[in-house]
Amino acid sequence: MIAVRNGRPHRARLVAIDAHIPERVLTNADLETMVDTTDEWIVTRTGIRERRIAEPDQSSADLATLAAEKILATAGVAAADLDVIIIPSATPEYLFPSTASVVQDRIGATNAAAYDVLAACSGFVYGAAQACALVEAGLARNVLVLGAETLSRIADYTDRTTCVLFGDGAAGALIQASDDESVTGFLGFELGSDGSGGKDLVLPVGGSRNPPHMPFAREDAFLKMNGREVFKFATRVIADSTTRLLNALEMSIDEIDLFVPHQANSRIIDHAVDRLGIDPSKVVVNLDRFGNTSSASVPIAMTEARDQGRLKPGDLCLLIAFGGGLTWGSTVVRYEPMAAGS
Repeated sequence: MIAVRNGRPHRARLVAIDAHIPERVLTNADLETMVDTTDEWIVTRTGIRERRIAEPDQSSADLATLAAEKILATAGVAAADLDVIIIPSATPEYLFPSTASVVQDRIGATNAAAYDVLAACSGFVYGAAQACALVEAGLARNVLVLGAETLSRIADYTDRTTCVLFGDGAAGALIQASDDESVTGFLGFELGSDGSGGKDLVLPVGGSRNPPHMPFAREDAFLKMNGREVFKFATRVIADSTTRLLNALEMSIDEIDLFVPHQANSRIIDHAVDRLGIDPSKVVVNLDRFGNTSSASVPIAMTEARDQGRLKPGDLCLLIAFGGGLTWGSTVVRYEPMAAGS
């Protein structure tokens, strides 16, 4: 699916981003004591050196609440002014109530609708597309989109092929209606899914197919991944989706100020940079310190780029993510905070 903005009066503006990262660090050296692996093996194959892990008493909603409070403070918007809260997450607080509803109550967003999105690592881009649609249809003025993950809870720390990849964290954006004709906002989205690959990245237990009260093998309680197939999918789709979107927008990759890909694997990102001809100085990569944080990955990377002065007001950003489903999503958006330096 390709959608290009058609000039509706209420432009969806990306006005604020922020994140909350757990303090605990799990290094490759730590993993060497837990599973048959080495720092060299992990870095060579993934680019990851460490990741953040939530405390035992921290949940996805806990991390999301702290990130939400930071975003609202950054934007200078009261929780009561939120119209919708969308939380994409592969590790929701519960199947129901939604994580978004839990956060809505905790932050006092008494006027907001709230729901979760289940699109795995593509979730933030999917959520941003929904927020953009709500704003530009005139159904909402303030939408909070917040990726929140505690992937350490579904990682199997006896499986060296998966446990080295994932970290915890929460991050997101406030997307707001603007009638200012100078606002660019979101230019378009390219979203897709290939459900035939769903088996290649799956959490077998917890849904109606394999409910948790039925007998199951220990390993089925954890995330399973066919790394070879997911790698092939990701290297293809990250470049193809970007190309389709830029072609639909009649844009060149050179017009992009900052390229923020999902932080899954350094080799996947390097392949996309080479194939698309992106200036490496425009690419945001922080997976070496955070690992794969699924739906929180792209907004965590954006937040860090802002804090480092790499993401500046007015920059045109290309965001792309891919993950379980198998799903993918890309968008081009201008970063237009409420005040310079936000």
